[in-house]
Amino acid sequence: MNARECNHCAGLSRSRLLHRAAAEAGRGLPSIEPGMPLPAGTGLSRRTFLAHGLGAALAVYGASRLGIRAFEEGIAAAANGPAGQPILVSVFLEGGADTLSVLSPQGDPLYQQLRPKLALAGGTALREDGRLFWHPAAGGLAELHGENKVTVMPAIGYTKADQSHFTSRHYWEVGATDPDLRTGWLGRYLDRVGTPDNPLQGLSLDDTLAPALATAKLPVASIAGPDQYDFWSNRVWGEVETRMLEAFSLLGSRRPDPALQSVGAVAKQADRLRHQLLPFQSTSDGKPAFTSPVLYPQSDDPFPKRLAGLAAMVAAGLPLRAVALSAPGQYDTHSAQAATLTSGLQLTSDSLLAFQRDLEARGIADRVLVHVWSEFGRRAKENGSAGTDHGAAGVGFLIGTRVTGTMVGEFPGLANGLDEDGNLKATADFRGVYAALLEQWLGTDAAAIIPEASSFARPTLIQ
Repeated sequence: MNARECNHCAGLSRSRLLHRAAAEAGRGLPSIEPGMPLPAGTGLSRRTFLAHGLGAALAVYGASRLGIRAFEEGIAAAANGPAGQPILVSVFLEGGADTLSVLSPQGDPLYQQLRPKLALAGGTALREDGRLFWHPAAGGLAELHGENKVTVMPAIGYTKADQSHFTSRHYWEVGATDPDLRTGWLGRYLDRVGTPDNPLQGLSLDDTLAPALATAKLPVASIAGPDQYDFWSNRVWGEVETRMLEAFSLLGSRRPDPALQSVGAVAKQADRLRHQLLPFQSTSDGKPAFTSPVLYPQSDDPFPKRLAGLAAMVAAGLPLRAVALSAPGQYDTHSAQAATLTSGLQLTSDSLLAFQRDLEARGIADRVLVHVWSEFGRRAKENGSAGTDHGAAGVGFLIGTRVTGTMVGEFPGLANGLDEDGNLKATADFRGVYAALLEQWLGTDAAAIIPEASSFARPTLIQ
């Protein structure tokens, strides 16, 4: 039994089951406790597209009326459209990451008293607040922060925080403290600005659909990894398949007949898309054929590989708008926190650093913004199992060349900044951050997407 399996509480296991069941057709939902919300995306149809000629192997959600031909034409047209669309990448730290370890308040006199065993010492001080120090395993984030490419949110959350993994995660995913919402906040954004024939506009790099991407009207997609997005032809492979696919490009030649011209235009776009996607196809030994200009961490966890593939997809001009994936590691650290948190945070931080360097090397860093979040933080006082229990306000980050690098909210301190349960109080509301991201980064009206958006202050996030 590994650390990911043994240190978290039963509530996290139940949350995983519920979210996975919501995104898998035909499996139904496990029993839900009274008052618990259904996951966003529950009831969305799921189709796996494997085209007869040109097609993509991926699961498409909410696409019951989308045919194979429309799917191919839509992606081809979108990929051939104007470049420069901003992309938001959502990275979830599942389990409730410990704010007071990721950014340890070593300059606060109560820190050592509350955490006699878990208190950290040393490290890199945070520029905006000399009381806070980066966790040694977060060196990648600290490096980017030193370059003004990370905005820190040291106490982000919402008032009267729910300490259920499932419920609090649901609130963050739907962008509201509403248990009845069934669409994700990014899904509602896509419903507003997306198209009915481009599932790649919302891409979940996971085995199931990320609920934050759940739409009401438009299709979104899920793939286990970028190297698994490829063209497929039934019972045809090798050189015969290559020649068959290349023959499609001949249809793109100029034709006197208007109907043939229309068909040829689609064929030409599809052929262009095929060549764009060739770098993602796995080789015979199962390794992705695409290369990265930087080295990513070597790990059995798919996270660094997914980020490497995502950078290549952005560089290839694929029509992405919002992407979601889960970070590696175990953040529900009720026991043995020191070692468990370190291993996951190290891989997450190093992978995000490599991803940023990859985007910069390709000259596309200004198009991508990464949002790192967790459903809540941990209690300030350590427990008797060398761990911490569920808290309230958590830690979050925005990463990219366009961020202001200005702290959102503040660290409230341990003397007056804890609630009646001993949890960190929020000094920034996640819904205000969402509203600011929608307006300042994605260029759309937050009031149409975030309930009661006008009641939340918008921090300046983008320069």
